[in-house]
Amino acid sequence: MPSRRAVDPGEMRDAVLAVRSWLDGVAAQPARAELAAAVRLSLRTLEQVAPGNSVEVRVPPFAAVQCVTGPRHTRGTPPNVVETDPRTWLLLATGRLDWAAALERGALTASGSRSDVSQWLPLVRIDEP
Repeated sequence: MPSRRAVDPGEMRDAVLAVRSWLDGVAAQPARAELAAAVRLSLRTLEQVAPGNSVEVRVPPFAAVQCVTGPRHTRGTPPNVVETDPRTWLLLATGRLDWAAALERGALTASGSRSDVSQWLPLVRIDEP
């Protein structure tokens, strides 16, 4: 499988900024294409900063990536899985939501001993100029 092109940090930041008002709770959900771009680029950024194949991070319906060094998973359900909705993921990726708080309120599921990817978050800060 060919490797993916590296994510341009500026492109990812712009994609997340495009949905900022929705994350702030002052606008309706953005267009599907805008939301998909923000989720996919931020997940691919996580994949770059935490390379590996031991954890699968899923944000349905937009994307899933494998990251974090460790035992490679090849068949069936991976032992280390993180799954959440697009809004929760983007709040985590921007540092607006704490990992423990997301788990506590049930907005995020994380199973397996390696599934805590909080050490690589936030991926981008959008509150800074």
